[in-house]
Amino acid sequence: MKISLKSEDEYEDLLGMWSDLESALGITLSHPHHVEEFAQRIGQYDLWMLDLLRHDTDVGLYLLFQLAGNTTIGYSASHALVCAVLCHLVATDFALSKHERDTLVHAAMTMNLAMTALQDELATQKAPPSKDQLQAIHEHPEKTAAMLQSLGMSQALLLDTIRLHHRPDAQVQALEQLKPADRLSHLLQVIDRYAAMISPRQTREGRNAAESVKQTLQGVSAHDNQVGNSLVRMVGLSPPGTLVTMDDGSAAIVRKRGQIAKFPDVAIIVDHTGQSLRPPRLHRTAQGAPSIKAALSARAIQDRLNHHSILRLGV
Repeated sequence: MKISLKSEDEYEDLLGMWSDLESALGITLSHPHHVEEFAQRIGQYDLWMLDLLRHDTDVGLYLLFQLAGNTTIGYSASHALVCAVLCHLVATDFALSKHERDTLVHAAMTMNLAMTALQDELATQKAPPSKDQLQAIHEHPEKTAAMLQSLGMSQALLLDTIRLHHRPDAQVQALEQLKPADRLSHLLQVIDRYAAMISPRQTREGRNAAESVKQTLQGVSAHDNQVGNSLVRMVGLSPPGTLVTMDDGSAAIVRKRGQIAKFPDVAIIVDHTGQSLRPPRLHRTAQGAPSIKAALSARAIQDRLNHHSILRLGV
């Protein structure tokens, strides 16, 4: 889709809507038993998300990852929303039925319900998980399924997808050969890993984005490559809104997916000498050097960026 924001107010309004969605999802996940009609609420969040993505998928991804890197909302809600968006895009790529697509997206929003507070804690914890934390992580798929059932989300395929989303994969060559619950849980498992890898909160400076994502998506089972290839097609190795270093020492923000997944459009925000560029400079990596070298955390760039201007570069 073409980037189409015409004014800074329009950018701020759209960012605010993504932020409101994340906040609402965060409240729901943190206090599920205080939410009336929990299942219907999750369905409403899905429709809200779809409405925002229809505006412009590249802009939606850009705003989503900006929000993920800078939000004050807990990591659990941010991660759930990122996973839900990625699940929707991959479901579209695989042409899943509406039933399977809806189940996958709703599972992404709720898969960690039983460990919401723990997930937020682990996101900022420097020490390795304790024995009790590891036990809670191990138990959360079954506990989440039980919680969802008590909250009115009793659809068998959804509950099975949640229960199985951390289970080792069966060695089947093609996703089409898997039973629905196995197929959806595998998609969710790989997307969960990918989302954690590219999270602006989690990314460590100097990590090679392409190699890290490749290691995350491959090597677990033969059909991991199917899901990984879909994610790269739909989102790219460095999604819009994420920060990267270039191989000439400059820093950039990914502005838009490219026709070839590893060659997105970027905006150079710091040149190779360390000088901030105002305005940033548009660079289409498909047309030549410099190339993307590594990922950066959201904290790596201290300057306040004019994201509306960045999105309008070249438009």
